[in-house]
Formats: sequence, C-alpha cells, structure tokens
Amino acid sequence: MHDPQPLGAGALLKAMPGLHAIWRCHIGLEVESPIASAAWTFLRPYAERHDHAIFSAPEYVPGFLAARASVMRPTIDPLGHKNRELSPHKLVGVLCNSALVAGAHPVLTPPFAHPALRLRSDGTFAPADQPSDIGLLFRPVVTQVSRWDRLKGFRPLLDGFLALKRRAGDGAHPPRHRRRLEIVRLVLAGPDPAAIQDDPEAREVLAELTAAYRALEPGAQADVAVLTLPMASVKENALMVNALQRCSTVVVQNSLREGFGLTATEAMWKAVPVLGTQAWGLRQQIRDGVDGRLVTHPDDPEELAQVLDEMLADPKQRFVWGQNGQRRVHDAFLVFGQVSEWLRVLGECDGPARAAASDAVRPARGPR
Repeated sequence: MHDPQPLGAGALLKAMPGLHAIWRCHIGLEVESPIASAAWTFLRPYAERHDHAIFSAPEYVPGFLAARASVMRPTIDPLGHKNRELSPHKLVGVLCNSALVAGAHPVLTPPFAHPALRLRSDGTFAPADQPSDIGLLFRPVVTQVSRWDRLKGFRPLLDGFLALKRRAGDGAHPPRHRRRLEIVRLVLAGPDPAAIQDDPEAREVLAELTAAYRALEPGAQADVAVLTLPMASVKENALMVNALQRCSTVVVQNSLREGFGLTATEAMWKAVPVLGTQAWGLRQQIRDGVDGRLVTHPDDPEELAQVLDEMLADPKQRFVWGQNGQRRVHDAFLVFGQVSEWLRVLGECDGPARAAASDAVRPARGPR
C-alpha cells in the first residue's frame, strides 16, 4: 500500500489469512507539529495492522512504527522512457513529434496524437511550436518540471527569472555572459490538470500563473514558456520530460517543501546541473556546490536570480556539477539498488509466517 489514502484498505486486507501487508509512505515531515501529530493519531490504528512500513527518510518514521520500519530512498529507472539515453536524432524526433520545436526537416516518427501546449498571451493554450518554438536547441534554457502546486515555487521562480533578465542590461557582465542573459529562456512545465482528477489545486495554481504571465510585457512573455504536457500516453509524456531536461542548461526544483524531488534526480542522472532549495528532501539529494546549487530562500526572487546568474556564468563548473550529480544518482538513487532491500524486507515479513505454518502442519513426534 502506498501513502495514507489506501491505508484503511490495507488494514482490511491484512485480515485475510496468509496475506502480508506492507505500507510504503512517500511523504512526511522532518519536524514535529500539532497537525502532523493529529494526522498520525488518525492513521495509527490502520498503520499498526501492517506487517512492515517503509519510509523515504528516518525522520518521517513515527515512534509507534520504529520497531518494524525500514528506510528506502525513492529511486528512478534509468531504462524507462523518462530517463533513457536519447541520441541526437531521437531527441530531435521527440521534440518535433511533441511540438516542442518546429519541424524544419522531416523526422522518422509521426507526430504525437497530443502535443505539448504552450500558454499564449490571450490566456489560451496552443501547440508549443506556434507561432514559433521556444528555441530549446539554440538558447540557454532554465527549466522546472513539476506538478502545479504552490509548494513547488513556480511564481517566485518566474519572478526570479525576470530579475535575472533585467541584469542583462546593467553593464556589469562581460559580453558573452551578457548575451547569454539576453537570450536565455524559462520553461515552466507540468501535467495537463484536466488529466489529474485528484489534484484540484493544480487548476488554481495554473490559473494564477496564467494571470501572472498575461500581465508581463510582450518581450518578457516571449522569454517564458508555460507548458502543459498531455498525460494520454505515459510513454509520450515521459519522452517529453526527458527531452526537456536534456535540452536544459539548468534544471530547477524551487520547492518550498519537498519530501524527495524525483525531477531533480532525473535531471542529475542526465548530467544536467540542478538548482534546488534547502527543502528537506532536496538537500538529501543535492550537495550544495558539489552536485549543483541550493538556495536558502526559495520565495526570494533576488536570491534565485543571483544563483541562476552564477550558474549560467560558469559553464565549466556546470559540467562538473552535472558529472557529480550523475555519479551520485548512480551510487544512491537507481532502482537496481533497491532489489536487495526489497528482498530483505519481503523475507523478514514472510519468514515468521512460513515457520508458523510449517510448525502447524508438522506431525507430532512420539516419545523416543
């Protein structure tokens, strides 16, 4: 059972003879709070019925489950469509098929049935290559791919990017970096809210971001791409995310709170430097100055602008951060490393039951 929503169902199923129940909790708080304590009081009768619990961090484990809990960091599948290597031709094919770039030349594969959509100045969405594409293959690009959630920090990132763009004209940068700031673009991408029925906040957040975008000057609008990625095909959606991250100069995860940022791990695996925050999960993934950078105040546009400026200005260090990040994911956050952990947990849950069942059917021995 994954996360709190189906916890009660797991408790009911546990009543079936011979069935073991394991609860995998992907969320949590690293600090005590009255609200969290109230939530655990409600969940406790259902959680205690499970044989074992697995959490993403030791700080998330409540005391009443400590004796039968394990910690497993979330991981990614490097062979899946979201993380697999893309050759230059495959990368361009995905971008063309999904309308993320304009197809100036023929490509091998047909267009996706549902393209990526880009917000226009009138508040409507259209295929992302209309009237012109974002420039993913030609420009420096700062990208955040996340759910439409206020805790993901989309709005402060937008404001921070606009502050960054204003620095291009202050005369304080060498010509090459000034040009970089002039042509850099921001991509804010998330799933089509209509495809996610259990996330009503997504529509509100996207509407707020739409209003902020429409208030921008035309030049600023041209430098910002707000994209909705269709969910009709899991494969095509994953390939779009893969291609967007691989085309990015910097991938951002500007979360105010984050249990574990899979999009940050995905970008690190692709050797793309990541800008994260001091949110609990992200600072377990990204070592500041080693695998990327961390901001202290994700709601401060000026701090975001400053750190982005520093990252964009240093291509050699970006390469080092990307290489270090890829190695870190290889060592700690790939799905293959969890196989032995899962086998251990399953063995521990099943072992006592097998022994009890064996004792129950073993014939009694007479006196020797």
